[in-house]
Amino acid sequence: MSNYKLGVEVASAHDLMPKDGQGSSNPCVELHFDGQKFRTTIKEKDLNPVWNECFYFNIADPAFLPELALEAFVYNMNKATHSRSFLGKVRIAGTSFVPLVDAVVLHFPLEKRGIFSHVKGELGLKVFVTNDPSIKASNSLPATDLYTSNVSPSLAHEVPSQVLITQTNLPPENKHESRHTFHSISKEVHEHHSSAPISEPVRYVSDPMKPEPPPPRIVRMYSGSSSQQPVAFALKETNPFLGGGQIVGGRVIRAEKPSSTYDLVEQMHYLFVRVVKARDLPTMDITGSLDPYVEVRVGNYKGITKHFEKNQKPEWNEVFAFARERMQASILEVVVKDKDLLKDDFVGLVRLDLNDVPIRVPPDSPLAPEWYRLEDKKGEKTKGELMLAVWIGTQADESFPDAWHSDAVAPAGTSAVGSHFRSKVYHAPRLWYVRVNIVEAQDVIIADKTRFPDVYVKAQLGNQVLRTRTVQARTFNAFWNEDHMFVVAEPFEDHLILSVQDCVAPNKDEVIGRVVIPLGIIEKRADDRIVHGRWFNLERPVTVDVDQIKKDKFSSRIHLRVCLDGGYHVLDESTNYSSDLRPTAKQLWKPPIGLLELGILKAEGIHPMKTREGKGTSDTYCVAKYGQKWVRSRTIINSPSPRYNEQYTWEVFDPDTVLTVGVFDNCQLGEKGPNGNKDANIGKVRIRLSTLETGRVYTHAYPLLVLHPSGVKKMGELHLAIRFSSTSLINMMCIYSKPLLPKMHYIRPLPMMQQDMLRHQAVQIVAARLSRMEPPLRKEVVEYMSDVHSHLWSMRRSKANFFRLMSVFSGVIAVNKWFRDVCAWRNPITTVLVHILFLMLVCFPELILPTVCLYMFLIGIWNYRYRPRYPPHMNTKISHAEAVNPDELDEEFDTFPTNRSAEFVRIRYERLRSIAGRIQTVVGDLATQGERIQSLLSWRDPRATAIFVVFCLMAALVLYVTPLQVLAALAGFYVMRHPRFRHRLPSAPINFFRRLPARTDSDRHQPSKLLYYHLDQESSAQDDES
Repeated sequence: MSNYKLGVEVASAHDLMPKDGQGSSNPCVELHFDGQKFRTTIKEKDLNPVWNECFYFNIADPAFLPELALEAFVYNMNKATHSRSFLGKVRIAGTSFVPLVDAVVLHFPLEKRGIFSHVKGELGLKVFVTNDPSIKASNSLPATDLYTSNVSPSLAHEVPSQVLITQTNLPPENKHESRHTFHSISKEVHEHHSSAPISEPVRYVSDPMKPEPPPPRIVRMYSGSSSQQPVAFALKETNPFLGGGQIVGGRVIRAEKPSSTYDLVEQMHYLFVRVVKARDLPTMDITGSLDPYVEVRVGNYKGITKHFEKNQKPEWNEVFAFARERMQASILEVVVKDKDLLKDDFVGLVRLDLNDVPIRVPPDSPLAPEWYRLEDKKGEKTKGELMLAVWIGTQADESFPDAWHSDAVAPAGTSAVGSHFRSKVYHAPRLWYVRVNIVEAQDVIIADKTRFPDVYVKAQLGNQVLRTRTVQARTFNAFWNEDHMFVVAEPFEDHLILSVQDCVAPNKDEVIGRVVIPLGIIEKRADDRIVHGRWFNLERPVTVDVDQIKKDKFSSRIHLRVCLDGGYHVLDESTNYSSDLRPTAKQLWKPPIGLLELGILKAEGIHPMKTREGKGTSDTYCVAKYGQKWVRSRTIINSPSPRYNEQYTWEVFDPDTVLTVGVFDNCQLGEKGPNGNKDANIGKVRIRLSTLETGRVYTHAYPLLVLHPSGVKKMGELHLAIRFSSTSLINMMCIYSKPLLPKMHYIRPLPMMQQDMLRHQAVQIVAARLSRMEPPLRKEVVEYMSDVHSHLWSMRRSKANFFRLMSVFSGVIAVNKWFRDVCAWRNPITTVLVHILFLMLVCFPELILPTVCLYMFLIGIWNYRYRPRYPPHMNTKISHAEAVNPDELDEEFDTFPTNRSAEFVRIRYERLRSIAGRIQTVVGDLATQGERIQSLLSWRDPRATAIFVVFCLMAALVLYVTPLQVLAALAGFYVMRHPRFRHRLPSAPINFFRRLPARTDSDRHQPSKLLYYHLDQESSAQDDES
C-alpha cells in the first residue's frame, strides 16, 4: 500500500432540513471512499453545525484514483428510535482531488438520493491528497453502527466519534504496484509525437468507419451568392494516406498492417544514428591532447556533435535523424575528428551499409549500441573505438523529438542553437485573480500639520498598477471600500505592494507608508464566501529621526481584504475563441468529456518571408494552442512545402471551445525579416470543436489568409487532420444545459472594461512566462495566437458585424415580404390557403404551439440533408476583407495611439463623424417611437390622450361582449383584405400615432445660422483643396 492518503476535513453545514419534528436536527456526516467509511460526531439540535474534523483514507494505488469517488452523506440521528433519516449527500469525483497546498474549503449544495427526497442546505468540505509519511490513516475499528438493531444503547455511547465502519478493501490483484510519484489527476494529456501510446482507462466512442471514396472537391462553407469567395480562398478536402490508412470522406480505410499510435499523420521514415561515446582515442596534438568531435555524413547531409577539450574518452549521447526519402547514398560515414584552430585533424571513421540497418517499430525496446573499431581513410583498422546505435524508424520513435534533423540544418554562418529547431510542448502557467478590497486607513499622519492630508492608495503587483480615488482625511482616517483585481501566475514570484500616498501638490505625491504582502500567505477561495479583513501596519519608506518616532503616539495602518479568487476563469485569449473555460481552482474541474487529436501534416505554397543568398525563402514552424497546452513543431529550413507529420492530443472539457493553429517564420537564424528579429506570422486556422462530429477524421487544406495593408493575401495552405472523440455522449449532451463560464462569473460578474484590462494583463504574463522557456515561445507568437489587439476599432470589422446583423434579420425581412405579398393577393391560391390556415388556428388556438413546433421540426429534418460537413473557415466575403478601402486598412493597421499625421487623423475623424451621425439619427428615431407610446396616457397632448382613453373604454366594452376568437378572425381578415378594399393613404391608427408628441422639442440645441455659414464655407474650401 502506498503512502498516499486522501484527507477530508468536514468543516460545517448550513441551512439543513429539520427532521426531528421539533424544527431542528441532530446531524452527522458519514464519509465513504474505496470501501472505507468514517463518521463525524453528532451535533445536537443544530441546523448549522460546525465540526472541523479531519479524516484520512488510505489510497491503495494513485493510478486508479481518477476512477474513485468520495461520497459524503448527511444524516439526522434519532437516539430514541436508534434510526437515522437522510438529509442530503455530496459526491466528489476523483479527478477533482488536489494536493494539500491547493486545497480550500468548498461549500457543496446537498443532492437528493432519489426522486422523492426533499433536501436543502450545503456542506463545507476540504478534500486533498497528501503523501506525508507522518500522517496515518484514521483509527480502524470493527464494523459498527451507532444505531443498528444489534447494538445495545448501553454500548452505543462507548463507540468513539471517529469510526471506521468497514475495513479498507485490498487492492485487486491486477493493479500495479504503488508508485512514488504524485499523479496529478486533472492534468492535460501530455502525449507528444514521440511519447508512448495512450494508456488511459477511458474508452473513446467513434463512429464506424466505412470507405466512401468521393472525389476531391472544394468546400463551400456558406450558401448563397453573397457569401461565396474566390476558389483560391476556399477550404479543400484532402484524402491523404495516414498511419491508420487512407482518409476518404472523413472515414479511415484501414491498412493491411496494424496501424501505429500516430494514425493521423503520414509515416515518415528516418535513419537514426545515436553517437554514444568513444574510448582509447589516439593523441593528435604535439602536447599529447585530443579535442574530439564526431561528424555523421549521409550523402550531402552532415551532422556534427559538440567537441570536448583534452578528452580521450568523450561521451556525447547525441541522436541524428536523416530523412530517408532525401537520402541519395547507400553508405553511412561516422568520422571522428580533432578540433584545431586552422584545420581539424582526421582521427578515424566507421562506414556502415544502409541496406543492413535494422528497422525498429515502437513499442520495441531501444536498439542496443555497439562498439565499432575506427578505420583510417584506406580502410585499415586504427586505434580507438566508437559506440554507435543505427536503426531506421518513424517519427513515433522516442528519440525523434530530441534528435538533430536533416531538414532543420542551420544555414552556414548562423548562430542559432539546435533547440530552436526542435518540437516542444509548453504548458502555460495557472492564472489567478487577486482581489484586493481596500477598506480604510487609520492614523494617517503627515509632517505638515497645517492641512488635512489628501490620500489615496496605490496598489502594485508586478507591472500592474492601480489606485483608489483621492480622499481628504479630515479625521486623519480615510475610507475607500474599493475593489481592485490583478492577475498573477503560478509560481508566485511578485509581492503585492500597497502604498498610502499624500497629494501634496499637482504632480507631486509623498509616500506616507507602505506594506508588502507575499502572495503565498494570501487566502485562497473558490466561492463567494466572505473574506475576513486584516489590519496591516504601514512601514515608513525612508529612515526618520528616532526622536520623531517616539513623538508619534500611533502608527499608521490599513484595513484590507485580500484573497486569491479561484472560482473565476482567467481569460487569456479572445472571448470569442476561448479554448478553456475551467475555473482556476482545481477542485471545481469536471472530468473530461472527450479527446482532441491533431495531426499537423504539411504546408504548401508558403510565400517567401525573407531573402537568403539572393533568393526568397522561409523557415517555418507551427504552433497549436488549446487550453493551457501549447505545442510547437520543429522548424523546417528553406522549404516552401514543409512536411511536419507531428501528432498531438488534448483532453476536452467543453465542446464550445476553439483550437488555434498558427504558422510562423523563424527569424532567429541570422537573416532578419520585415519585422526585424521578430518571428513573422504567416497565418492561422481556428476550428470550433462543437462543429465537429465525434469519431470522424477531418483532413483538409486550410488556406492561410492574412490581411495586409495592401489587402487580403493567401500565404499558403496548411494540411491538418483532426479527430474529436467523446467518452460519453450523455455527458456531452448535459454540458449544453450548464453555464458556459464558472459560477463566480454570474454571482459576482466583472465589468466588461475590467475584463478587457485583466485579459490584456493575462496575455502579457503568459507571453513573458513562455518566452523564458527553452526554446522560447516568443512574445509576438503568443500575442498573435491570443488576438491581443482584437478589441481595437476597425471600420472593416464594424461593417462586417453590421452585415452579419442584417443577415440574421434577413429571415424576418423575407417573412415580412412574403406576408405583404399575401396581403396584396399576388398569388390568390396562396392567399386563400393562408386564410384557411388562419381561420383554423383561430378556431382551435390550442394548435398554434404544436403547429409551430412541428414546422420547426420539419425544417430541421429538411436541413439535415444540407448540413455542413466541414469545419467553418475564414470567409473573405463575410469578413469584408476583399473589397475594403485602402485607407480603412491603413487605419486598422495603425498603432494605438496613432502615429499618422494630423491630416490623416482629421480625415478619419470626419468619416467617423458622418457614420456616427447616421447612427445618431437611427437611435433618435427609435427613442421617438418609444416616447410616443409613453405619451398616450401622459396628457402631453390632451386631445390625443382623451381620444385614446375613450377608445380604450369602448374597446373594453366590445371585448367584454365579443368572443376573442371572433375579434382575432376579423382583425386577421382586415389585415389580409383584398387590394380593392385598400387605400394608398396611411390608416387612421398610424396617422394618430404619428401625431403624438415626443421629446424631440426638448433636445434641440442647434448652432446659429452664422456658424452654419462658416462651417459650410470651410468645408467647401477643404473640398476644393482635396
